[in-house]
Amino acid sequence: MVGGLAREALRRFLGYVERVELPEQHVVIREGELGRDMYLIIEGTAQAERGRVLMNPMGAGAEFGSLGLLTDRPRAATVTTLSRVVLVKLTHPQWKALTQSEPAIALAVTEALFHQVRDDLMHLTDSLGALLQGRSLPRAAEVLVRFGDQLLHVATGTPLSQLLPREVNGHLVVGALLGQKPVSLSTPVVSSTSVTALTLGHWEGRQIYARSVQLLLLEAARTLDPSLDVRMGPSLGTSQIVEVHHPGALADREALALRLAAEMERLAATAVPIRREHWTVDEAREHFLSRGWTDAAQLLLSTRQATIPLVSCGRVYALSLGPMLADTRELTGFSLKPHEAGLVLDLGGRDPRQNGDSKIAIPRRDSGMEHEHREWLAAMGVSSVGGFNQLCVSGQVVQLLRVAEGFHEKHISRIADTIAASRDRLRLIAIAGPSSSGKTTFIKRLTVQLQINGLNPMGLSIDDYYVDREKTVRDEHGEYDFEALEALDLELLQDHVRRLLAGETVKMAKYDFKTGRSHRSGGAELSLGRGDLLLMEGIHGLNPGLLGTIPRADQLFRVFVHPATSLPFDRLSRVSPTDLRLLRRIVRDRHGRGYSAADNIARWPSVLAGERKHIFPFHSEADVVFDTALIYEPSVLKVYAERYLLEVPADHPSFATAFRLRHLVDRFVAIYPDHVPPTSLIREFIGGSGFEY
Repeated sequence: MVGGLAREALRRFLGYVERVELPEQHVVIREGELGRDMYLIIEGTAQAERGRVLMNPMGAGAEFGSLGLLTDRPRAATVTTLSRVVLVKLTHPQWKALTQSEPAIALAVTEALFHQVRDDLMHLTDSLGALLQGRSLPRAAEVLVRFGDQLLHVATGTPLSQLLPREVNGHLVVGALLGQKPVSLSTPVVSSTSVTALTLGHWEGRQIYARSVQLLLLEAARTLDPSLDVRMGPSLGTSQIVEVHHPGALADREALALRLAAEMERLAATAVPIRREHWTVDEAREHFLSRGWTDAAQLLLSTRQATIPLVSCGRVYALSLGPMLADTRELTGFSLKPHEAGLVLDLGGRDPRQNGDSKIAIPRRDSGMEHEHREWLAAMGVSSVGGFNQLCVSGQVVQLLRVAEGFHEKHISRIADTIAASRDRLRLIAIAGPSSSGKTTFIKRLTVQLQINGLNPMGLSIDDYYVDREKTVRDEHGEYDFEALEALDLELLQDHVRRLLAGETVKMAKYDFKTGRSHRSGGAELSLGRGDLLLMEGIHGLNPGLLGTIPRADQLFRVFVHPATSLPFDRLSRVSPTDLRLLRRIVRDRHGRGYSAADNIARWPSVLAGERKHIFPFHSEADVVFDTALIYEPSVLKVYAERYLLEVPADHPSFATAFRLRHLVDRFVAIYPDHVPPTSLIREFIGGSGFEY
């Protein structure tokens, strides 16, 4: 810009500017903000970004901010330093002084700026022409966008952030549904469509926010120490395990948590853009392998795409498995604390699930099953989804399937042996777990193992003890709350259990679901003889209020059943056990009960709310926890789920989740169920169970 000035003119020009030195990753100017200063790079590099589109890096001699200097308009781009940078800064007051005192120099500078604008415009039009090659029809200048009851005429390319409010009903807007597909707020509108705000109050919106916070954590760790291996671990319900692999890093977990949280807060305060970039598969694999992200590199071996999206808010790149926030400025309120597995990340008060009755308790006693699960998987070379896919491709999946099923049988046998060892005092087994956790098949298989030990479990269905429908308590919306403990006739249930344990013969209750009527003695007669155990299953099985003090502590054995073990895609993302349960439910209900995937997805948020209220708070009451996850099951569920998810109409409210789940199963190599044994837990959902007859 000033290279054409004579030495004396350059000396006089430098009297009007000031020297500025900035660190790496410093935002110099921000798109949309007002500013009249211009900058010239002397040393280092910086990068401009407009609408989340990255421009070529700028080095020594490049200028930016000139349009702000010459016109009173908002900044057209965000400029961030890529290294330590030395700049010269020309403020607007100094520019006015220069034009008055040195008009010839000011004119030379202005001419140089217009030459630069000309070159930039030619480069832009050349790039745009290359981008639009192969497109014969130009886009319309305006499109129609339906937002609620409004029909808006919007300029083509308008980002969704300009159309949507910051909050809706008190919840932060974190993304949008563009034609029911979840997208980032930075997504431009290029065709007529409908737009709906996606908030933190929506299940899909919470996932967008959580992924953004987790990416921020990985970037903070990379900034503090590039050798710090941090990855997202299993979920703890409303919080997330953070695994840390670094010699000595966990010597002081408290200090590490404080340092990471402080760096996250610093990055969040600077509103770092969260970028989504498309890389070739080979380029991405090379990048991941060079940084030790073998899980991500392995996953890319089975992709069908030539390019894949990556996401970053700095120097850490991860697989993009869904929308994120446009930048980090709204990421507040999170906390990091020490945990026996490393650290634990909590989203804080912005998480709609964070309230007094929804905290997820840690089991008092665990079978150690999850640890053993990970150990045998690692022995077979399966530590990620990519590793699993490669095992499938190499033809070893049948052996993995056999080991997975044998592992389940081994632990069911252990539970039966534990119960049998206390046969002289144990009289009652209570089994609980969330929806689609595999309780039915688990109970059948446990029954077989108990019978091998000479014990005879006799079933009592808690569902037969509902009160008459019109007596059922109602929730905050005025609807019947069938999942509340008060929906049961506790007095009758407790009376029957007390008499059974006393050796009496009892005529059990029976509930007619069609009429909604309770028949207090309409069930079968039941009595407990020598070697008999009363086996109760239901969502309230772990709730101490179900039976009160009727069974002595040494007479009752409680089991919590749920899928826990899941594989990571990379250090940022992993398979969610909650998504796995939803896929199980969709396949089972569509495959065997005629319920559509759309209806199941629509019902799912209320199912989860009921579980948080009635099941998970009593998780810690369990004497043993059984992990029903089968590491191969997403590949089997994929065979059925792909079609059922495609049946969800594009204009249905469930489409956003169906669309995401389709992409989830697409990342697994399909396995046909021929080798799945009839006693497998997965048969409960895909059909063909040996326990059906």
